[in-house]
Amino acid sequence: MPKIKAWISAARLRTLPLSLSGIVVGSALGSLYGQFHWDIFVFALLTTVAFQITSNFANDYGDGIKGTDNENRVGPKRALQSGQLSRTELKKGIIFSIAVCAILVISLLYLSFGTKNLLFSLIFGALGILSIWAAIKYTIGSSAYGYKGLGDLFVFLFFGLLGVLGSMFLYTKALYVMPVFPAIAIGLLSTGVLNLNNLRDYESDKLSNKNTLIVKMGIQNGKKYHVLLILLSFISMLAFTIVNFHNWKNTIHLLAFVPIFIHLNKMWKLKNTVLLDPELKKLALSTFLLAILFYFSFNNFS
Repeated sequence: MPKIKAWISAARLRTLPLSLSGIVVGSALGSLYGQFHWDIFVFALLTTVAFQITSNFANDYGDGIKGTDNENRVGPKRALQSGQLSRTELKKGIIFSIAVCAILVISLLYLSFGTKNLLFSLIFGALGILSIWAAIKYTIGSSAYGYKGLGDLFVFLFFGLLGVLGSMFLYTKALYVMPVFPAIAIGLLSTGVLNLNNLRDYESDKLSNKNTLIVKMGIQNGKKYHVLLILLSFISMLAFTIVNFHNWKNTIHLLAFVPIFIHLNKMWKLKNTVLLDPELKKLALSTFLLAILFYFSFNNFS
């Protein structure tokens, strides 16, 4: 039982809703453009969960062996840091989760493209490999990009552009201009969650030479950056809504920005960034709420 709890802890279940947001929005866009299939939707969700858990295991391992997760860390205790899982156990868990990712990606591509669209399968297969690489290299290895201030860029690309537009393409087999705006919105909000994490961990990351964007720019500039992320995400989603407006139902998702702006106000006023941990959950869940409401705003609309 203790080991099960340790693996659940290492999987970081509270991060999963955020990772699902892009798939939900992309699936709504697929429906908006006339294509939706439940089997693709379910396997896209499962694949994203597998990617996220792989990333979480790798993050636990990478920060653990580098000593970044230590007694100075503010957030929840990690499995390797606390001794709940050994290096060998966690490494085996990473390998197993990578295998699960590979199986799910192959299954998803078969459901979406079958055997007729080999080029699409190859492209998305390459993107799947790239996603696994990104999940591993965030903190593992001497060239870990999370230690070079590039985590924000990768989160924006994978949670936003690839997550939303990629999942939409699985249904439509085509790309459109306007979906770029909700993809940007989800990417910016996801980046905002990472930014909160880095604001919270500023002191411990600085001591551990984990040069996140916040370590590079400082806390005050980090707060301004966070405001910019939120405002641009709202503008992007509003732009899409205006262009695709047909009736009041197409505005329901904008209600999710109410708790997001409340969060923004609290973040700005909070002097001690160590106390930002609850705000991570609020922004992550608000982003997931936005995705769900977006689905109801545009799903099956014609």
